[in-house]
Amino acid sequence: MAEYTVFIWGDEQAWERAGAGAMQENLAAHREFMARHGAALRGGNRLHPSSVSTSIRHTVDGGVSVSDGAFAETKEVIGGYYLIEAADLDEALRIAAEVPAPFGGVEVRPVWPAD
Repeated sequence: MAEYTVFIWGDEQAWERAGAGAMQENLAAHREFMARHGAALRGGNRLHPSSVSTSIRHTVDGGVSVSDGAFAETKEVIGGYYLIEAADLDEALRIAAEVPAPFGGVEVRPVWPAD
């Protein structure tokens, strides 16, 4: 079995326009997803908005640059993730296709084990 990270991308402004009801529906959809795929889930979390993120980059002189916000200005940002275990990429994609992402989508990447 291999592990895959499923990044959940979304449009934060669309969420703001949608209101609290849409958020509650989405949270319920995620609870249902987790119940259906609990055997494959190894972790996951919802993230705070990108407006409260901090970016760190290494500079050419060996220093570190710290700035408020995400690395890039983009419409869609990572809003959460799941870590899943699957037999292969095809199974991981079948599971990921069921992740609720009404204002965006998901990206699936194999995890590269440290050992």
